[in-house]
Amino acid sequence: MTQDVIALTPEMPDAGSVLAGLYAGGPDLRVSSSAEGAVVHLRTQDGRCVVTVEVPLFVQVPGEIRRLLGAGAGAEAPVWWTEVRATTAVAEAERLAGAVAGRLTALLGGSTWPADAAHTDVVAVPSEDGGSPVDSPLAVDVLTPQAAVILQDRPVVAATTWLTDLLQNCIPSGREVQIVTPPGTRLTLPVRTLLTKVPARWIVRDPDCGYYDGLTGAVLHWHEGRFTHAVTLDGRTPIADAFHSGAGAGGQDEQQLHLSIRTTHPAVEDLLLGGALEAAWQTLTGAPPAGWSTAEPVNQPWSPRQLTELARNRAKKAAPTWLVAVGTPDSSAIATCRIVHTPVGVEEHITLAVGHTSDRPPPLDNLPVLAETLATRHNLTSMLTHLRPARADLTTPPHHEPPPVPLSFTLGADAVRAVGRTHAETFQHPRPTRLGPATRSALHYTLGNGTDPTAWQRLQDLNNHLQSRQ
Repeated sequence: MTQDVIALTPEMPDAGSVLAGLYAGGPDLRVSSSAEGAVVHLRTQDGRCVVTVEVPLFVQVPGEIRRLLGAGAGAEAPVWWTEVRATTAVAEAERLAGAVAGRLTALLGGSTWPADAAHTDVVAVPSEDGGSPVDSPLAVDVLTPQAAVILQDRPVVAATTWLTDLLQNCIPSGREVQIVTPPGTRLTLPVRTLLTKVPARWIVRDPDCGYYDGLTGAVLHWHEGRFTHAVTLDGRTPIADAFHSGAGAGGQDEQQLHLSIRTTHPAVEDLLLGGALEAAWQTLTGAPPAGWSTAEPVNQPWSPRQLTELARNRAKKAAPTWLVAVGTPDSSAIATCRIVHTPVGVEEHITLAVGHTSDRPPPLDNLPVLAETLATRHNLTSMLTHLRPARADLTTPPHHEPPPVPLSFTLGADAVRAVGRTHAETFQHPRPTRLGPATRSALHYTLGNGTDPTAWQRLQDLNNHLQSRQ
């Protein structure tokens, strides 16, 4: 049974209703916070974290509830989303989470996910000796010097405020974040992207082998305070049968078009960010992004001005900005963007994925058009595109998926000048196409059509050629 309970209410949880929810554990529980106040922790007198409550989000983006909780969630945007998470380390925590969410819906209307989790009883949580410090930010199910282990029993693991806060806090501690799920759970693209950037692992429970890595299939076991690779007598790590026997894609004709885009803008006062992402979205889907946020669920309507203001304020604190963008329910697309101020300017590092089916094939002919638009209007530094057979809903299942195949690589005008135009144009296989004005053109290299794996070798040869002059 899940340890997460989500209250979906038509009215904003005000101070009174939130306090009523927090008092579900009685007056003896302590309260602390993290993520600059965006996550509240209910703790026992001895310091154990029992329940975490995220600040309510007003989800205005259509399709977000269904995307993360499934069709049976019982609510649609606009709705207030209040996430309550119980630790499995405390026996009473699960009922307490249900009571917190149940009191919110009793006062404000709406529903909870799961539907049968809500109630309004008082749940007493006894204190025990030897708890962790009350101000510890790591509210997890199992905490060792090597790992912070969390259990997630939900259809889709999303990059919630609580999870992104946990990942950030574990980096300085040296611990690996280990997310344990049942075999039916999938990851959103933002979570999948984050797991490649920090020490983290996705662990899938399996009735045959016990546990395996959801991204590699390697069989795992608990050893010296963390999940790590199991090793046979001959020194090999076996691959779980479930990893290869599962249906990795939603259908045989489903594909994902992936773009890795980097832009570099002059750090001027009137700079407006988000234009490159919006242009790519418009070119590939026919519409701009529907919404953006710094975590999932994505709750705010798309606004380049607002995300620019956020990035500017964070840059004043010497902090980067990380955000998620999603499309409309009838256009499967999702992106992450990291904005950072560097000595050369303001950089956007964008990862965009668009889902396609046989009825809606990927618009590969639009890629050169997009490359020219980004190069001439949005300060493109580089763009790499791939195509892969995978779920059109853009989630990652705990099964093998074929690797992506490169489609094209584009070098922006400033990057071409840095490499040397003559040198960049001497690459023969493939020969580049000039994009934009002759005095300041970008170079676009077509590597293949997404079906020929030898495109990887062409990409490697191109990379070696370009780096040989740097």
